[in-house]
Amino acid sequence: MQQMLNLRQVEAFKAVIEHGTVSQAAAVLGVSQPAVSKLLAHLEADTGLGLFDRVRGKLAPTPHGMRLYQEIDRIFAGLRQVEQAVESIRRDEQRTLIVGVLPALSGSFIRRVTMNFLRSHPDVRISIRSRGSQFLADWLATRQIDVALVGSRVDNPYIDREPLFEYPLVCALPVNHALTRKRVLRPRDLSGEPFVAFGATSQTQQLVRSAFDRAGAVLNIVLDTDTAPTACEFVASGLGVSLIHPLFADGLQNRLVLRRFDPNMYFHFQLCRVQASRNAGVVETFVQEARAVAAQVSRELLKGQ
Repeated sequence: MQQMLNLRQVEAFKAVIEHGTVSQAAAVLGVSQPAVSKLLAHLEADTGLGLFDRVRGKLAPTPHGMRLYQEIDRIFAGLRQVEQAVESIRRDEQRTLIVGVLPALSGSFIRRVTMNFLRSHPDVRISIRSRGSQFLADWLATRQIDVALVGSRVDNPYIDREPLFEYPLVCALPVNHALTRKRVLRPRDLSGEPFVAFGATSQTQQLVRSAFDRAGAVLNIVLDTDTAPTACEFVASGLGVSLIHPLFADGLQNRLVLRRFDPNMYFHFQLCRVQASRNAGVVETFVQEARAVAAQVSRELLKGQ
C-alpha cells in the first residue's frame, strides 16, 4: 500500500456497494458523481487492489472488493456500537433515575410520585426496583440505585435519610364491619377478631403484639403476609381486620374503612439517597415530589377517620 487510506474514499466505496450505483452513492454522500468516481479510483490506486469490474456499464464488486467491504462493514458496525455505548453512558449518567421502593409503596403511591415527576422531567427515564428494606439499603450504598423508600432504620454514614409520613398505625376494616361505627378502636375492641397480620419479624407485628399483650387482648391471627397490598386486599375482602400504616391503604379508599387506634403506635418510612449522588438535581426533584405526595395522601386518607 503506497498511501494511508482516506476515510472519504472508504465512505464512497461503502456507499457504492450498499446503494448499487455511483449516482445513488453520490446522492447519499451529497457530492457529485465525478467526485465519487475519483475517490474510488484513488482507493484502488492506494490499495493496489481491483475493487470493481465494469459489467454492462455498471460497477460490480470483485471478490477483493467484497472482502474489503465485509471488513469495512464490520469496523463501521463496531463504531456504531461505540456510539451507542457512549449514548447509553450519557443517558444513564444524565437522564436516568433508578428508584428503589418497598413492595408496600410500589402501587398507587410510587405511581403518583413518578407521574408528577415526569410532568416536569419528561425526558428522564425512570427505572423502579421493588425489594425489601435491607436489599434497597445495600443497593443504595453501592450506588446501584439513586433513591430509596424503605420501611426500617437505615444506619449507614454514606446514606442521607429523612423520615417520610410518620403517623400512628390505624385500624383497617372491611366497609361493612360492625366496628366501623366506632371512631376510635382499642385492643379490647379487636380481641378475638379475625386479624390479618404482617410477618412475625416485621416491625408492625411487634408493635401490635406488644399493644395487645399490655391490654390483655387476644390477637387472633388468621393470615399473615410480608406485603401490605396483600394484607389490605384480604381486609377489603372481609377476611379480617388489621393495623396498618395509612399509606398502605392508598388507592383502596373505597374498599377499606380506616379508624384511629389507641394507643398510638408510630411507624414511618425513610426516604434515603446516597451522598454526592449522580444527577443530584434530578434526585432532589424526585424527593420533593415524594414529600408532596406523602403529605397529600396523608390528608386524603385521614379525612374520613
